[in-house]
Amino acid sequence: MRVIDAARIRASFINVSVRERKSLVLPDLSAVAWDRIDYLGWRDPKLPRVGYVVVIVDDEPVGIMLTQTEASPRSRTQCVWCADVQLPNDVVLFSAKRAGAAGRRGDTVGTYACAAFECNANVRRKPRTAYIGFDVEAARQARIAALGANVERFARDVVSTA
Repeated sequence: MRVIDAARIRASFINVSVRERKSLVLPDLSAVAWDRIDYLGWRDPKLPRVGYVVVIVDDEPVGIMLTQTEASPRSRTQCVWCADVQLPNDVVLFSAKRAGAAGRRGDTVGTYACAAFECNANVRRKPRTAYIGFDVEAARQARIAALGANVERFARDVVSTA
């Protein structure tokens, strides 16, 4: 992911009000390893059930505010974005208002994602060797590519008015 400044991140949010956009608590952008992430994700320290993600769609940043549902899954759930089978962290259900008029009507999109957005680190871990001759690096690169595609698909779904 390329480096994005604070003003551009704030302006990228598509499913928030002007007031919500101004009150966004941004992470420490100087500490972000931009070359090691496919999306920027963080939780709001003032609002424990709120999270934010910024993903590049059609070469432009798209910011999405997510709300964690109050109910917890009955069993361990796999993250839809990173599809990590080792489940090193909690996975929760997030919902996001759709952009525009659909969101104002109350339309939402939901997804299971890592609770603290650890997906970027999860896909970059070397997978276990599945069989003799298994190409570990190719498998890791495939997981990285799949994460980018999965998060972009979710962002496009939030933008969609259908």
